[in-house]
Amino acid sequence: MDASFTAEQDEIRRTLRELLQKRCGSQESRTAVDTPAGHDPALWTALARQLGLPGLALPEAYGGVGCTATELALAAEETGRFLAPSPLLATAVLAAPLVLALGTETQRARLLPRIAAGSLTAALAVPGTVLTTALTLTGPNGGEWAGGGRAGGVQARQVGDSGWRLYGQVAQVLDGHSAELLLVAAHAGGFARSRTLLFLVAGDAVGLVRVRQTSLDATRPQARLELRDVEAELLGADDSPHVLRELSAAGDTVAAVLAAEAVGAADRALERTVQYVKQREQFGRAIGSFQAVKHRLADVYVQVQAAKSAAYYAAWATGQGERVGGLALAQALEALRIAAAEGIQLHGGIGFTWEHDAHLYFKRAAGDELLFGPVHRLRAYAAEGAHLFENREVTV
Repeated sequence: MDASFTAEQDEIRRTLRELLQKRCGSQESRTAVDTPAGHDPALWTALARQLGLPGLALPEAYGGVGCTATELALAAEETGRFLAPSPLLATAVLAAPLVLALGTETQRARLLPRIAAGSLTAALAVPGTVLTTALTLTGPNGGEWAGGGRAGGVQARQVGDSGWRLYGQVAQVLDGHSAELLLVAAHAGGFARSRTLLFLVAGDAVGLVRVRQTSLDATRPQARLELRDVEAELLGADDSPHVLRELSAAGDTVAAVLAAEAVGAADRALERTVQYVKQREQFGRAIGSFQAVKHRLADVYVQVQAAKSAAYYAAWATGQGERVGGLALAQALEALRIAAAEGIQLHGGIGFTWEHDAHLYFKRAAGDELLFGPVHRLRAYAAEGAHLFENREVTV
């Protein structure tokens, strides 16, 4: 493994950081999350046209840039630094890879170029409470999480030879209130032949009700979707046995990208705290000169750097067939929570105010743990997969 970044990767990071510094300040972000879309459409258009961000990891044949998960993770690290509200996670990280992996050639040609151009946003409609299970991050993906029968969730029934209708409800869907395309996971086939399939649903479909929910982290808007006999198009072929497998495969990349994003947020939270303790004076000297403060920040620095190394390795490993995204995500989420908490404490009274940005980083840490964690479950499942704590007989 070559740990150094290429000139192209460094350029992606530099250009994206410059753009976000100009267009995604604290006030701009707060204004954007209060809009109906939950993000700034003009900024999303700029990210798409100037950097090709939505199609960064999509093949060039479909209008993408043709990069790997590493470049996508580096881009997410920069958006994480600014807590930039955008459809990047829902569209480019969760939805687009599934369309690429499972869609027919006609579906790919129709949807992926629009996603890559930023003219089509998408969301994966999986209940937020079981999203990590669906992605095989905290438990095995057996398909039961999609619901079916009396278990609730979303059910699909076939109408005619090729038409489908969906009925049910999904909550805590990232960007589900504004996405123009929904990938809805649903059970089909009844009790005897139940299977989980993915369906394409237009955001303006008849019978679809979308309600934006109040979320802990306003920069990650969520929605509740109600499907009342909604017309849907099956993603891929009816007899495809690969839906659960592809969700699981996508989960490792999702975790690696999320880890990089969390590392970016943690790095920025630490950076802002260090700047503050250098300026804030107490007893005639900067509080950053006190040994206790230095030790606390040094501990945070070690946590962030370790998480950064893990996130970079996880992004690289996705192309090598090694599944370490869950572990990297656990370390990154823990580093972000610690960095955000220490930031609030060391900012003193101002760190607890609504006007200061410190609470935004803490909410991102808590919100991500609720959706993609918690940390102990990510680690426990990784340990289980590695057979770390199995009883083994020792022969002398």
